[in-house]
Amino acid sequence: MTPSVSVVIPTLDAAREIGGLLDSLLSQTVAPDEVLVVDSSSEDATRDIVASYADWGVSLEVIDRAEFNHGATRHEAFMGTAGDYTLFMTQDAVPAGDRYIESLIAPLEADGSIALVSGRQLPKPDARRFEQLVRAFNYPDEPSVRGAEDLPRYGIKTFFASDVCSAYRRSAYMECGGFTPVNTNEDMLMAARLIAAGRKVAYEPRAAVYHSHNLTPAQQFRRNREVGAFLAEHGSELMGASEIGEGGRLVKAVSAQLLREGRLGEFVAFGFDCAARLLGNRVGRRAAGGVEKGSA
Repeated sequence: MTPSVSVVIPTLDAAREIGGLLDSLLSQTVAPDEVLVVDSSSEDATRDIVASYADWGVSLEVIDRAEFNHGATRHEAFMGTAGDYTLFMTQDAVPAGDRYIESLIAPLEADGSIALVSGRQLPKPDARRFEQLVRAFNYPDEPSVRGAEDLPRYGIKTFFASDVCSAYRRSAYMECGGFTPVNTNEDMLMAARLIAAGRKVAYEPRAAVYHSHNLTPAQQFRRNREVGAFLAEHGSELMGASEIGEGGRLVKAVSAQLLREGRLGEFVAFGFDCAARLLGNRVGRRAAGGVEKGSA
């Protein structure tokens, strides 16, 4: 029996992007049975564009901008869909081909113990060099399947997941209670809960999207302040895994490559980026009453 597929896309002022994303999703080799766009009261033409796709199985839900929460909003959206597999995307992620959905759900089809699959994030053409290298480090060519037994090997990466491009098995999601209200990393927390319940989490690089950001140090600080608070508050559910080792490997790998290429300007910029991540993480942990740990 062919599984049904739902797609959920949260949006905010996405008029420049949402039409192209919907066109790509509807032309996939495995087309979604439904697409739900949850819009946080956009002030541009987002809602009008989405409404124009109603005849193709695209529906729109509008919420107050102040009500958006990474965990709670996605959970409510999930409960509003019916697919055997529910896929999450962000408005600025662009599938890198017409086999994106087919590739993303393939691990779920192949192994009933897999409950969550994340795809590969490729840098967009405008990504600066150190961001390209960060993406290459975090999203390699090799697929992986991880369970509780892999914690000694992967550490914090055991719970690697990203709702920029992900797919959840409905039955497993429901058994674990779904997303809870969190301001960030709802995907990592869900991965941890699925693994604790005996399920597995997969990474499938053939399911690729173009997605990257050239964040300023101030933006990186604010982002990692949220992450630091999250890690402090949910450390027990992450089984005590630390992000220090993985962050250190990323810094060394990216820095070494930038120096090999003679990109001194990018090397300095990457240093500021890492400092902003580290400081933001520490401030977030302090605010949450947690133990300071580095992040990169």
